[in-house]
Amino acid sequence: MFRTEIRLTKEQARALRNLSAATGKSVAELVRNAVDQCLAGRWAIEAEDRIERAVGIAGAFASGGSGASSEHDRYLAEALDRGQS
Repeated sequence: MFRTEIRLTKEQARALRNLSAATGKSVAELVRNAVDQCLAGRWAIEAEDRIERAVGIAGAFASGGSGASSEHDRYLAEALDRGQS
């Protein structure tokens, strides 16, 4: 495990010690669990947010051309070919 130091407010430290006494878990274990929950929630929210944002912009921009949707595959192939040159 990686060892680190964090600074807590007096209220946070007191609450952690009380929770530790009530649950029988160490303060370090409680902090690790809280970090795991925070990170799991953060990534889930970011993934959901990315999907929502992508759906939200669909159709929001004009290409300036008349065949962008019907010629999409050809345009994509040409762009990819230009990128490899």
